[in-house]
Amino acid sequence: MPYDWPVLDDDARIDGYHAHIYYDAATRAVAERVRAGIGARFAVRLGRWHDKPVGPHPVPMYQVAFAVEEFPLLVPWLMLHREGLSVLVHPETGNAYDDHAKFASWLGTPVALRLDTLPKGARPRSLSGRVLEEAGR
Repeated sequence: MPYDWPVLDDDARIDGYHAHIYYDAATRAVAERVRAGIGARFAVRLGRWHDKPVGPHPVPMYQVAFAVEEFPLLVPWLMLHREGLSVLVHPETGNAYDDHAKFASWLGTPVALRLDTLPKGARPRSLSGRVLEEAGR
């Protein structure tokens, strides 16, 4: 039985992307090289190092946040320069669960995510289609 994928109205529903770069103690120096390469070449926001599991990510990682326009530049670069590290690339649609579980792409060996830590369902959007932040932020 085929899966009934949700339909996105158009590309405007994707607000940006995240790439999660996974590493361990033995590959941290490799992750540092990849991070330096990303930071030197692309218009991205480099997230903090998480040396312990955080959220749905069961192993150490850092996040790279980037705009839709950066996708065709950064993702092919990661395909060629991830140096054997596993990388999760997912859109930011306002639905954290679906972004990680249904809309994600893997470069390298997938990591079994702890999806039960993610909220299900879309976050509210403004009339322009942008995801609204939670109250108090």
